Amino acid sequence: MLQNTGKLAGQTLFITGASRGIGKAIALKAAKDGANVVIAAKTAQVHPKLPGTIYTAAEEIEALGGKALPCIVDVRDEKQIGEAVERAVQKFGGIDILVNNASAINLTGTLETSMKKVDLMLGVNLRGTYLTSKLCIPHLLKSKNPHILNLSPPLNLNPIWFKNHTGNALLPDFFLDEAEALVQNMGDQVVIPVVKGSAATGGPIAETFNIIKGVLNPDVVKSTGGVYRFDLSGEHAGVWFIDMKNGGGSAGSGEPPVKADVIMTMDSADFTKMFAGKLKPTMAFMTGKLMIKGDMSLAIKMEKMMSMMKSKL
Repeated sequence: MLQNTGKLAGQTLFITGASRGIGKAIALKAAKDGANVVIAAKTAQVHPKLPGTIYTAAEEIEALGGKALPCIVDVRDEKQIGEAVERAVQKFGGIDILVNNASAINLTGTLETSMKKVDLMLGVNLRGTYLTSKLCIPHLLKSKNPHILNLSPPLNLNPIWFKNHTGNALLPDFFLDEAEALVQNMGDQVVIPVVKGSAATGGPIAETFNIIKGVLNPDVVKSTGGVYRFDLSGEHAGVWFIDMKNGGGSAGSGEPPVKADVIMTMDSADFTKMFAGKLKPTMAFMTGKLMIKGDMSLAIKMEKMMSMMKSKL
């Protein structure tokens, strides 16, 4: 346990869910410094299964040297939060720190989770945190050193945290940064040759597709499984394709050998920039420079291929 520094003496902490658990532990730690603690929680009467109430927590806080204000609060209720905030300001003169600790969790699969549980989790974790923060911020802004502490899992998008809670295999996200698992897994299998001199004979689009041909191999084809058609306009207008579904893969000008799974439409200059890494596909898509028709999950996989190529284009 870290030693108390006394820095919280006289500071007012508004802590949601502070009648037990982590919230109460934070409250007791602050009490040792001589802090004022607002216990904003639902439990006013003894629970048959869970220990502690807002009143027993208040007694423990004051026994350690702090000052306590127990408030019956459901963080989903705007009126209850508003009243607790006003009581805190009237009693202690303001609010210096908000600790959004109250939370609800239910680790069951989608089909097994009732909407009542879903509404509870969204109401407490999302609405409650937002609402409490909104009502405390006007008072926090008057503090010399205001803080909001949100207790939550880290924002970690590693698939290990999600794979057991979906209906299907995870796919790369079109709106995430490029360095994702697909590229990392294939990076040591792919050799990207540098093709020189093709620009003079076929222009930048032909040069790009020559490099694409060098990237294609059975592993890339197996991991992608899609046929792409590019309808390009502008200075180097034309139709091009990449087949990463059949055999060892192929690429070139004209219609693809089989029906395309994805059709991408854009200006030829933007196409060159995109494959060279100078224009993010996400930004191109969101600004209307790239139009996508077909299987979006396969379009996402194409973005990963672009990231492998950009250093050589």
